[in-house]
Formats: sequence, C-alpha cells, structure tokens
Amino acid sequence: MFKEIQLDAKHRMDQAIAHTDGELAKVRTGRANPEILNSLTVDYYGVQTPLNQVSNISVPQARLIVIQPYEKTLIPLIEKAIMENNLGLTPNNNGTVVNVPIPPLSEERRGELIKYVHELIEEGRIAIRNVRRDAIQQIKQKADNDNISEDLMHDAEGEIQKLTDEHIEKLNQHQENKENELKEV
Repeated sequence: MFKEIQLDAKHRMDQAIAHTDGELAKVRTGRANPEILNSLTVDYYGVQTPLNQVSNISVPQARLIVIQPYEKTLIPLIEKAIMENNLGLTPNNNGTVVNVPIPPLSEERRGELIKYVHELIEEGRIAIRNVRRDAIQQIKQKADNDNISEDLMHDAEGEIQKLTDEHIEKLNQHQENKENELKEV
C-alpha cells in the first residue's frame, strides 16, 4: 500500500544522483573530458546551439580535446565560446579543427576543485534528504487518511530510510572517485 510512494521516492533519488553526476562531469580534472564542453553554446545562424550539435568532439590524447565543426565558419565562434566560459582553457585552430589542450592542474586549483566537488555532493545529499522528508510526509498522511496501523507506517518509513542511506552511500562513492581523479598528477 506504500509501494507507489517508495517507488516514487526511489525514482526521485535516482534523478538527484544523475543530476549530481552530470554536474561532477563538468568539473575539470587533469585529463581531457569532452563533457566539460557540454554547457557551451555557439551562435549558429542566430540560434544558440549546443557545441556538440554543430561539431564532432574527440579526445585523441589524454590532454587534448579536438573539436571538428561541421562548417569551417564556426571555428572562430567555437574559440570565442570556450574563451568566454572561463574554463581555464586556451583553444587554438589549424584552419580545420579547434585544438583545446588541457593544462595540468596546480595544487591550489586541485584544492579549490575538491571543495567544489564537496559542495556538489552536499547539494545531492540535501536533495535526497528532501525526497525522504516528502515521502515520509506522504506515508504519514496516507496512514492517517486510511487508518493504517503505526507498525506498517514505521516499516514503510524504515524502507524509505534504507533507500536514503543507499543513495547517500552512492554519492559518497562518487565523491571519493572524483577526489581520486583530481589528485592524480
């Protein structure tokens, strides 16, 4: 009888983790990762278009991203978009592709990025706890409205707490992985 509340809570917690993973992917490590460019858009015939829709993005080397636009006229626009987004990257082109070398991170920058990762993970934890709070509230309402015993209500709350613990543990694992990635030289 509380199954749909639990399924909804699980789905929303999974979404919170997926969102946090998406944000973590944008954090630049010392390695080339094309996902750091996901938030970039270029002016393509008057429309702001995501970079990955107007070009092929590849990583031929560990510290180099190569962007090959479908039209050569986009090369200066791509370079401008990368420079304006303060990614700490300096693009250059050879007339047909835009090369984006990934510089190694300084110790100070690594520390800043690790703090930022902690903030992102904490936001994910807060989102999961909010889902838990909403689910427990729904369970209590349903129990009051349908005159369900307190034992069943507490069991359902326990299931929600178990879900919460599992999802927070996943976030903790993601945090540890990203920190290790950032600490690599």
